[in-house]
Amino acid sequence: MTAPPAIELRGVDVRLGGAVVLRDVDLRLATGQTHVLLGPSGCGKSTILRVLLGLVPVSAGTAQVGAKSVGSVPRSSLATTIGYVVQSGGLFPHLSVRRNIELAATAHHRTLPLSLESLLTRVGLSTDLVERLPAELSGGQRQRVSLARALALDPPILLLDEPLGAVDPMLRAELQTELKALFSTTKKTVVFVTHDLAEAAWFADTVTLMNEGRVVQHGPVSALLEHPASDFVSRFLASQRSLHRLSP
Repeated sequence: MTAPPAIELRGVDVRLGGAVVLRDVDLRLATGQTHVLLGPSGCGKSTILRVLLGLVPVSAGTAQVGAKSVGSVPRSSLATTIGYVVQSGGLFPHLSVRRNIELAATAHHRTLPLSLESLLTRVGLSTDLVERLPAELSGGQRQRVSLARALALDPPILLLDEPLGAVDPMLRAELQTELKALFSTTKKTVVFVTHDLAEAAWFADTVTLMNEGRVVQHGPVSALLEHPASDFVSRFLASQRSLHRLSP
């Protein structure tokens, strides 16, 4: 018997301020795999994450996380099931590293399943940093703290919204390697948003390419590259620069 999906969207529309942001989105994302939402800016990638978090209501269709319909449960119950990382890190500037990481546990009156030291080790941070403020950290350290906060309650699902978009290329490559190893060892269901095809290929078990709020192709990266489903897919692939194309 086929295992139920960790995340399922069926016929989801989202309208915000009169604009249709998502149009008839169907997705089934398997448990324990890394799924990449790919596409140009404004295509609806981040909106899907916000729907799953209960931050944006659907105008039509249903969104389900595990056995829970997103619209039928309090947002607080989703917060203990899902870890969320945004591009800027989203750390509270007046809180120390320790208090930022412990924030979800404090808000939900829970103790951390893992020690703070274990969390910091998992994301490659020294315990010497725990009392520092975000302004005293490098960009890479801030992203690692944000990831530790997302992992703090050991949620089965991680949502990452372009988490490496604001770091320099060398650090980005380092963090990509660390994140891929983390995803592999923790066996969590990961939804990773990016507009970068190379990053998608590095992380994805499956990739969903979107345009103008619609899913235009879903499957392994190899299928996207070898069998583009439309002219838009071909043009999107062609727009991704590579070194051999830039060579004289």
